[in-house]
Amino acid sequence: MLRKRLIVVKLAACAGALMAGGAAKAQSSVTLYGVVDAGLLYTSKTANASDGSDAGKQFSLISAGLTPSVFGVSGTEDLGDGLKLNFKLESGFSVVNGGLANCNGNLFGCQAWIALDGKYGTGKVGLQFSPFFLALYQSDPRDFSMFGSGLVNMVDNVFATSVYNSNAISYSSPNISGFQASLMYALGGAAGNFQAGRQYSASLKYELGGFMINAAIYDGNSGGTAQTPIPTTVQFEGRTIGAAYKFGAVTAKLSFVNYKVAGSFNNNVYGGGLDYHVLPTLDVNGGVWVTSDRNQTSNHSVMGSLGAQYFLSKRTMLYAQVGAVNNHGAMNTGISINGALFGTEGTTVASVIGVRHSF
Repeated sequence: MLRKRLIVVKLAACAGALMAGGAAKAQSSVTLYGVVDAGLLYTSKTANASDGSDAGKQFSLISAGLTPSVFGVSGTEDLGDGLKLNFKLESGFSVVNGGLANCNGNLFGCQAWIALDGKYGTGKVGLQFSPFFLALYQSDPRDFSMFGSGLVNMVDNVFATSVYNSNAISYSSPNISGFQASLMYALGGAAGNFQAGRQYSASLKYELGGFMINAAIYDGNSGGTAQTPIPTTVQFEGRTIGAAYKFGAVTAKLSFVNYKVAGSFNNNVYGGGLDYHVLPTLDVNGGVWVTSDRNQTSNHSVMGSLGAQYFLSKRTMLYAQVGAVNNHGAMNTGISINGALFGTEGTTVASVIGVRHSF
């Protein structure tokens, strides 16, 4: 009897060891992260929301003067043989009033996806950034700052469309001799119309040393069931090509983008600028963006900006940005995502100072 009990105990111990070994191979982790960003914005002109006329100067506290304020949860599990399962849930918020902001208006309106990542590439499903948006980010000299960057032009034209894509399935290839391709298809659909809200995007990037060149497309239909408080299904076609070259502490970037918006502008945007890491704790960057409406060339604008970020620590920085935008005709390019998304005719001068902390 005693011998039988010893055998059972040994078997249980072996089973426990096997389970522990399996758990060790499938290690997982969950991380809570976030960014808190607040700034003081000044503009010499403010567009009247009703008719676009000049409503005068403004001085206001804004959330996200440099980057969006967000919090989220990300996780990963090692499935073995180079395969990992990753997920991310991310929400945007306003430091000014504590409400939802900077994303599509939903609780986890920035990102909400699950992915398998392995040696053959990454497959992802859920609310995610499009390859078109990521390509634009890679070729922007100011890293898509919320003030005075190519992001302002993008949101001016299409709001959050192509940034936050619902019902999306994507695949990104591994890096093969410097090349990487990405594809995304977002299922739309409504009763009687499977094409309503349908979106797709693709990009191709090549990197060699300090050189990068990319190209991307986006095509989206209006409507569908994926309606959000901030519009993400504006009907438009997007095309871009961009390049970057890093030499020492300086990175130069150039880009061309076309936003062909149904029933609105058909804008070409030409952008370029430099980013210079003066010191490990000091980064300075600037850029210029020229926008022209192909349907009516009298509608055009020029936006320029300069920014500096000083790192008090790895997680905390102070920043200052100055910029100006000049609009002609019906063009209404703004200077800041928050507080001055749309501009008025003539020249507007603006600045923002703020603090950003990540955790």
